[in-house]
Amino acid sequence: MSTLSINEAGRSSVSAERAESSPVTGYIDNEDHGLAHQGIDTSSGFRMPIRILGAFFVFFNGTYICFWVLPKLLCAGVHSIFYLIQHIMGRLFDLGYYRTLLITGSCLATCGTISLSFSREYVAIILSQGVCTGLGFGLLYVPTISFINKCFPQKRALALGIATSGAPAGGIVYTTIFNQLITKIQFAWTVRVLGLVMCLLFLAASAILLPTSPRRKHSRSTEKMKVIDLRALKDIPFWSYTLANFFLYLGYITPYFYIPTYAQTRLHTTSVFASNILIITQVSSIIGRVATTIIAHHFGSMMPWIFCGTLSGVLCLCWTTADTSLRFIAFSAFYGEFILLKLVIYLLLNRPGGVSGALIPLPQSVFPHICPNQAVLGTWLGMAQSMGSFASLLGPPVAGLLGSLQGHNNSKISFTNIQDFSGSVMIFGAIQLVGLWYLLCKKRNKPRIF
Repeated sequence: MSTLSINEAGRSSVSAERAESSPVTGYIDNEDHGLAHQGIDTSSGFRMPIRILGAFFVFFNGTYICFWVLPKLLCAGVHSIFYLIQHIMGRLFDLGYYRTLLITGSCLATCGTISLSFSREYVAIILSQGVCTGLGFGLLYVPTISFINKCFPQKRALALGIATSGAPAGGIVYTTIFNQLITKIQFAWTVRVLGLVMCLLFLAASAILLPTSPRRKHSRSTEKMKVIDLRALKDIPFWSYTLANFFLYLGYITPYFYIPTYAQTRLHTTSVFASNILIITQVSSIIGRVATTIIAHHFGSMMPWIFCGTLSGVLCLCWTTADTSLRFIAFSAFYGEFILLKLVIYLLLNRPGGVSGALIPLPQSVFPHICPNQAVLGTWLGMAQSMGSFASLLGPPVAGLLGSLQGHNNSKISFTNIQDFSGSVMIFGAIQLVGLWYLLCKKRNKPRIF
């Protein structure tokens, strides 16, 4: 029986017999497989934290201003494009096109945002934001996640937690800039300022990431056309991960759409106050992402992921018990602290801001354990994101439909129906994670804590 030698990582030879016994035919469970061939340096040094900063800038812009200033229908259209192309982008990353994706995605996202300032008709808004900006961010998300995954095989969770915290940080900064400028220089010039900020950050990200990005692989044309890896579709852990993520995302994004409406209709706050509550939630999300990934770095990612998914679902079920503005603000401010006493005190208050924020980096840090071969990590991750993230599109409309069963206007929205839907599907997704944990221990021979 022949052997496959893995000298790059300084490890002993792995027999081909092990590869044949792998759950996915022809794949070897090896963290560093393919990294040296792609030109990705995984050694420690000054470049590593700089790479995190570059990815932080990408996710900072990826917050996407439509969540804060544009109609929800348009947001759904943007993310339709964003999610549909993830499996293609993952495959292109595996083939070594990250530099092309980074440059093209940055240009499209910036041009789309600037074009919005000149839009006077709804069709122009759809083309600029829904097509141009949506496609631009679609080129960046999975490739950047895959790049960080491969650069940090030992500190993956922590690196992803810091990098993806750029998204809520961007939400805070962009929202603040917009609210401060909209009354002074009007909408068009406000959007141009946002576009300029976005352009500068993309230039900084490119300057950091391009010199160390993976090299293009010279492969056969038949390999380049494999956008979907059929071996993933036959892999049980892959489907378990995808389904768990689907149900978690189904409930995760919904409260972001309805917190401002709840604050204005039930707590009778102003629109500015409701927007500030979202900012508070984003601050707690930053703390949550970084804190949980620090824990995951020392104790593994699966347990924090299950804990955060379950707790987020429970808190969604208790969301509407925040019946005063003070309680609403207090929970948003302290939720990301992860102190048990505070969690008990505020358990019946608001929504999963800090804890649910961990549901972004933790799944991505677990996924390399799902994919047995790191050489196709981008392809598998793109496929999982394309299927699982459709839940982010379905969640708010389904929750809105359930909420409208009690009435036909905002003053009669059944927020109880919305919270029950969000909480139930998230808890169900967390239950699926327990099954995923078992499958990884059994089929991938992972330790109980990873």
